[in-house]
Amino acid sequence: MSSLNSHGQNQLLAVLPAAEFERLCPHLELLALPLGEMLYEPGEQLQHAYFPTTAIVSLHYVLESGATAESAGVGNEGFVGVALLMGGETTPSSAVVHTAGHAYRLASRVLKQEFSRAGPMQRLLLRYTQGLMTQMSQSAVCNRHHSVEQQLCRWLLLTLDRVPSRELVMTQELVASILGVRREGITEAAGNLQRAGIIRYRRGHMSVLDRSGLETRVCECYDVVSGELRRLLADVRCR
Repeated sequence: MSSLNSHGQNQLLAVLPAAEFERLCPHLELLALPLGEMLYEPGEQLQHAYFPTTAIVSLHYVLESGATAESAGVGNEGFVGVALLMGGETTPSSAVVHTAGHAYRLASRVLKQEFSRAGPMQRLLLRYTQGLMTQMSQSAVCNRHHSVEQQLCRWLLLTLDRVPSRELVMTQELVASILGVRREGITEAAGNLQRAGIIRYRRGHMSVLDRSGLETRVCECYDVVSGELRRLLADVRCR
């Protein structure tokens, strides 16, 4: 178990009962995930699930025009590969690393075997899947009804919840593609936050100086997403 903790811990793995966790240990492979790495592409057969520790993975769609938008992000609170649990094996979305870091990779065969035991891991992964669905639906509502600045605050807060640092390696172009908005909109929103002393932006780096400032400007969507995940996982902390 010490080797699993050497690069941080995935929250789903952390709450598994000891017997379940120990059964998985020999099959968990620690990987470094660089920025921009594609974990799977649309229509591709999923061969692995990924449990991020310090990396963050973006689940997003690319239109024929080349425009993109994120449906959800996955960090140390979850796992990538929900389609494997549903029997679909493929998905029309992509999974791309938008914050470099580490993750544990688990073969799809092993994940399905553990899920089929109908034990604690099945219940845990189903709870997380409901939380992921909440994030997807809330993101759709947020992108339709809230300002770019509110969307940026939501995205920054969710990112901060997943990483130990307030220093984010992130370009405005990447944030714009994740949120599905024009780069000019991100430039204006980030400028407003910087003038308010909430963030500092410099050539591919964004530092959050005042988290409480983000919390005062964000829409209700952040609380809905983070609160629902806490609720769903609160009573399965059985390790």
